[in-house]
Amino acid sequence: MSNKRIFLSLSEQSGFEADYIQKALNSSWITSGGPNVDEFEKELESYIDEKCFVTASNSGTSAIHLALILLGVQSGDEVICQSMTFSASANPILYQGAIPVFIDSEWDTWNLCPENLEIAIKDRIEKGKKPKAIITVHLYGNPYKIDEIHAIADKYNIPIIEDSAEALGSSYKGKKCGTFGEFGVFSFNGNKIITTSSGGALITNSKKLKEKAIFYATQSKDEAVHYQHSKIGYNYRMSNICAGVGLGQMKILQHNINSRRAIHSFYKEIFKSIEGVTLFEVPSYKYYSNYWLSTILIEPDTVKNRSREYLRLAFENANIETRPLWKPMHLQSVFEKYPYYGGKIAEELFEKGLCLPSGSNITEEDRNRIKEVVSVFFK
Repeated sequence: MSNKRIFLSLSEQSGFEADYIQKALNSSWITSGGPNVDEFEKELESYIDEKCFVTASNSGTSAIHLALILLGVQSGDEVICQSMTFSASANPILYQGAIPVFIDSEWDTWNLCPENLEIAIKDRIEKGKKPKAIITVHLYGNPYKIDEIHAIADKYNIPIIEDSAEALGSSYKGKKCGTFGEFGVFSFNGNKIITTSSGGALITNSKKLKEKAIFYATQSKDEAVHYQHSKIGYNYRMSNICAGVGLGQMKILQHNINSRRAIHSFYKEIFKSIEGVTLFEVPSYKYYSNYWLSTILIEPDTVKNRSREYLRLAFENANIETRPLWKPMHLQSVFEKYPYYGGKIAEELFEKGLCLPSGSNITEEDRNRIKEVVSVFFK
């Protein structure tokens, strides 16, 4: 078998990206904003929900930052954030000088725990600091407990920023992820369901909020013949070239989702009879996951030298990339001084969890190599 590297999650080209890029080059529109950006936003709006408004940004991180700005989060404010996530969910809180308050996961979806969320909100209010916003995450494309989380947020009148960076195409009760919160966020990084090479999007249900987002994302230029600024601005708008890549990628979005779900089914088959290994699956038919990354939990077995790390090394020796689950934010040195509510579920997920190769371009030969490693390791 070939020993080429099998990566965790690589993008796949549709073949149409070059046409849109050339269109941008021919028009000399090779800066931020432009016709490709406008068209990409419209295609996303059509796919997600025609009642929503999309602002294309240069990253998912900048989209979260814009959402915090639009919600009026300022220095000293507190923002609740899921601990089991990538740091990009939490970093923008510090950009604003605000204080992150981290919450543990629950076992059904591995996402924000409703019980600990309400405990945290009550405690912060008692301490005189009602949280200004909640950042929820659809981890690895798997929807969180939307009904429970939003009921609590509504009860205390706290807006939700829905981090759907990994969840384009996922849905709950037939409604697309990214449309449940006051703001939704997508990422189009090179490892996501579709890519713009670098980029993201902010989702709102208000044209006025979209206009405000674009205002802040384009250096907050006031209406004047000269450059006039009354607000701090940012260089966050997506480029016309990147949007061209995105337009080409939209043509294979459903193909990519179907492919990743098929990879998940492949893992379900090869792990179904292996004791001590659990493949994550959504808890019910109400949850539809794009399975951006397929993930497993491995119960450590010291007698047989089996653990998440031993399996990761076995894959690495075969030139196959795997990776531990996200290390919880409350365990990171940059965030460990901030409040945390919950037990050790997120920690246990990190200790036992492994992300498996899940790209839509994984070949049959790749699958055979993956299957061989699993077979030898668990025999």
